[in-house]
Amino acid sequence: METGFDSEKYLKVQSEKIEERIKMFGNKLYLEFGGKIFDDYHATRVLPGFKADAKIKLLQQFKDDLEVIFCINAADIQKSKIRADYGISYELELLRLIENLQKLDININSVVVTMYKEGNNISHLEKILKDRKIKMYIHRPTQGYPDDVDLIVSEDGYGKNPYIETTKKLVVVTAPGANSGKLGTCLSQLYHEHKRGVKAGYAKFETFPVWNLSLMHPVNIAYEAATAELKDVNMIDPFHLEAYGENAVNYNRDISTFPILKNILLKITGEEIYKSPTDMGVNMIKACITDDDIVQKAAKDEIIRRYYNILSDYKQGICSEDTVDRVKGLMDKLGLTLNDREVAKVALEKAEKEGCNVIAIKLNKNKSITGKESDLLSAASAAILNAVKELTKIPDEEFLLSPSVLDGIFKMKKKTSYKTSYCLNLQEVLIALSICSITNPIIEKAINNLSKLRGCEAHSSYIIEKSELNVLKNLGINLTCEPKM
Repeated sequence: METGFDSEKYLKVQSEKIEERIKMFGNKLYLEFGGKIFDDYHATRVLPGFKADAKIKLLQQFKDDLEVIFCINAADIQKSKIRADYGISYELELLRLIENLQKLDININSVVVTMYKEGNNISHLEKILKDRKIKMYIHRPTQGYPDDVDLIVSEDGYGKNPYIETTKKLVVVTAPGANSGKLGTCLSQLYHEHKRGVKAGYAKFETFPVWNLSLMHPVNIAYEAATAELKDVNMIDPFHLEAYGENAVNYNRDISTFPILKNILLKITGEEIYKSPTDMGVNMIKACITDDDIVQKAAKDEIIRRYYNILSDYKQGICSEDTVDRVKGLMDKLGLTLNDREVAKVALEKAEKEGCNVIAIKLNKNKSITGKESDLLSAASAAILNAVKELTKIPDEEFLLSPSVLDGIFKMKKKTSYKTSYCLNLQEVLIALSICSITNPIIEKAINNLSKLRGCEAHSSYIIEKSELNVLKNLGINLTCEPKM
């Protein structure tokens, strides 16, 4: 795969930038940490060469001087809000993140339940955290926010929040999802620290948008596509332009809240720390782009994938027409169309010719393979089998799956399934392959070649079942679907 981003350089210059910001305040920095700590696959797709574990490696470089505070909105706990990308609740994602960080010996300070109101049921999370010996704090809505700065920065405002005792010079404040109260927690802590005579500071870590790429750069447009449901819009930062006479890209929420934040910081610290929302950030992405043409192409591909995904979600009633229109508008800005997705053309042509469901996988620039649905296999199963056959140089006429193993699976499905079709789905095929590999080393080699599918583009002529979609995601395949049931 062609790369356009230097991940090793990124770790170096990004950690240096954070260290520089810590020294700017002397004693302590509260770093609002946005995006995914683990598995940032959006970044790996739009910045070829970016490592999915780059952010966690970044934090590991500060391990001795770092502690983490997690925030979660009480309302998200109450309604069991689901992360669409993982299909799990914010509460479960919080626990997953805590466990993964603890395995890496990164210090977890506490969990803050934000925006708590009487009647919010948080007892389940409270019990789990207590059992795991993790402190939990409760923050209620701050009185006076956002208009009355004098009330906000007072004993009746932030002063009503419990103080979270921290001992490290870098305190990362993060969350399992958006709108979890990270900023409010940082500001509350700054208030309490300054009351105690500690000159603590605040900064913001976000991967996207990239402030020093242009507003129309595909990487920044791809960020808008990824957050279309949140209605984030990239803008030129007017405060940065006025202060420094240079364009910088930020997004609407940070720009609209900056005057409030600026006044709060001034009230807490007694000095003007930042002249613009862009000043608050420590983003060093642009410095590590090594080939902008490759990066732009990758970001455009991501925008088209996002549009396909949104169309499928709309077909299933998962998102609104407004979200579809927003992403279509982003496509139009860059002159992109669905016809620009080459692997989709392959899948649709094959589906029309065969008169059945088809999935196409692009293995390299010159080679795409397809798999069609049959009485034996789902389209996803057929496509994956054909792909590993091609990668392992196994003749097309040779069978990978043992008839005796298949017969056993079919008999089991007929006994336990209510469906009239018993074709094998992708998960069942991978299990069957694993069984067959015990006695056949060629099949074991084929299974090992599954890793070569990571990063491959694929397209389905129909909306595939969620169980198969999850398997394809786990294989690292960038799948899109026609918005057809």
